[in-house]
Amino acid sequence: MTLHATPKLTRAEFGKMPDGRAVQIYTLTNQNGLEARITNFGGIVVSLRAPDRHGTMADVILGFDTLHDYLTSSSPYFGALVGRYGNRIGHASFTLDGKEYKLAANNGENSLHGGLHGFNKAI
Repeated sequence: MTLHATPKLTRAEFGKMPDGRAVQIYTLTNQNGLEARITNFGGIVVSLRAPDRHGTMADVILGFDTLHDYLTSSSPYFGALVGRYGNRIGHASFTLDGKEYKLAANNGENSLHGGLHGFNKAI
């Protein structure tokens, strides 16, 4: 296991969006070597390397290695911020203070995890 004197934060480009915007990946490492890699695209936790009881480091997160894979797969929200809300809003609508609000249906007749443009798809 690699020990670091002080926690460390680095930033690198993770890829580009179809419109050309750069997506960054941040690597945070603590003094015990625990390492988290998080993008500014959906707040996705791309990897979390943690030691087992013998000190052997391993990635314990399901996900992809490239931005392209996150953009082109039908990922089940691997490591991403879910959205403005988690789970489904039935019939893609709700009533608040007597007023009905309609939402985008992206899960059959329901609205799931923030709708069509949830936080998982935002920079």
